[in-house]
Amino acid sequence: MMQRLPYLASALVLSSLLSACGSQEAPASAPPPAEVGIITLKAQAIDLTTTLPGRVTAFQTAEVRPQVGGIVKRRVYAEGTEVKAGSVLYELDPATYQAAYASASASLAKANALAKQAKLIAKRYEGLVAIKAVSQQENDDAQASAAQTQADVALAKAALDKARIELNYTRITSPISGRSGKSSVTAGALLTANQVQALTTVVQLDPIYVDMTQSSSDFLALKRAIEQGGVSQRKRIPVTLTLSDGRSYEHIGSVAFSESTVDPSTNSITLRAQFPNPSGQLLPGLFVQAKVVQGQQQGVLAPQRALSRNPQGDATAMVLDQDNKVQPRVVKTSRAIGDKWQVVEGLQAGDRLVVDGLQKARPGSVVKPVPFTGDQLVEKTPAKSDEADTAAEKTAAPSAAKKAE
Repeated sequence: MMQRLPYLASALVLSSLLSACGSQEAPASAPPPAEVGIITLKAQAIDLTTTLPGRVTAFQTAEVRPQVGGIVKRRVYAEGTEVKAGSVLYELDPATYQAAYASASASLAKANALAKQAKLIAKRYEGLVAIKAVSQQENDDAQASAAQTQADVALAKAALDKARIELNYTRITSPISGRSGKSSVTAGALLTANQVQALTTVVQLDPIYVDMTQSSSDFLALKRAIEQGGVSQRKRIPVTLTLSDGRSYEHIGSVAFSESTVDPSTNSITLRAQFPNPSGQLLPGLFVQAKVVQGQQQGVLAPQRALSRNPQGDATAMVLDQDNKVQPRVVKTSRAIGDKWQVVEGLQAGDRLVVDGLQKARPGSVVKPVPFTGDQLVEKTPAKSDEADTAAEKTAAPSAAKKAE
C-alpha cells in the first residue's frame, strides 16, 4: 500500500497540470485601426461669382420711318425675316420725285449753258479792255456776270442732288442688318416725312446684350477688396446665363462696360454683358439670371460632407495629425461654391481632412488614412474585424480541442 502512494501522487500532479493547460485560452489579437477617407487640402484660386438679375437687350434697334411723304406702292420685305443693311423694305410712288429730278436736271443744263456764254464774254472783254475798245466798267460787269453764272451752276447742282436724294428716299431701306418686325402700314397708305409712327422695327440679335443690376454696396465692397490686394480682377470678366426655364445658355459672354452712375431709385449699378447669339435663342426683353465672375482670390475649399455641427451650432471638421490621431477643428466658412464650402478660419493648406468614415473618426483615436477619390464610401473596417474574429476562432479551436481531451 505504501508503495502505491508515490504513483498516486504523481498521477494527481499530472492530472492537475493537464487541467490547468486545458483551461488556458490564447489571447485575442487587438483590432486594427479603422480606415477613414481623407483629402489633403490645397490652396487654390477661387472665382468670386455673383448672381444678378438681367434683361436681354438688342445689340442694335432701328425704327424705320419715311424721310419723304408719299403713297406706299408696295411692301417688299416679309415680316419676321432677316434683312440686310440697305435692303429695300417699302417703295413709295416716285412719280412726283422723278419729275422734280428731271426739272432739277434741266435747270442744271441751263445754268451750265449760261455759264459757258458768260465765260466767253468775260474772256473777250479782257482783250478789248487792253486796247481801250471797251470801258473798264463794261469789263468788270462781264467778269461779274461770269462769276454769277458759275454760282448758278453750283446752285443747280445742289438742287439736282436734293432731287436725287428725295427720289432715292422713295425706296425705304433698312439702316442695319437684323430681324424685321411687323409692318404698321400696307400698300396705299399715305406717309409723311419723319412721322411719329414707325413703319417697322429692325433689331440686331447677334451679338446681343444682357443688362444686369448690382447693388452699389456690393460693387463698392468688390472695389475695396481689389484695391487692398485680396482679390485680383480679370481683364475679361466672363458671364454665364440661366434662362427663365432653368436651362443654362450654351454660350459664355463677357462684361462690356458698367455704368458710371448709380440709379437713385434702386441704389444699383447697371452692368452690360455681350453674348454671341447665333441661333437667335435670346430675344430682347427676356428675363435671365446672370452669373458673373468678378474676381479671384486664393483660398481653401472643403467638401460640404466633411463638415458637421457641434451642440453649440459651430461648424466642425476632423483632421489628422502626424500620428494619424483625429483632432476636431472649429471652422468658419464664407459661402458655398458647388458642393464645397470656402473656409476662412480653422483649416489651411496641407491639413488632412477626414471626408469619409466620420462615424469612426472619434476625437483622440488613431485611424488609418486612405486617400478619398469620391467614387465610393470607405467601408473596409468591418471586413478587418471579421478577419480578426476568424483568427481568434482559429486560435481558440486548438485550446478547446485539448480541453476536450
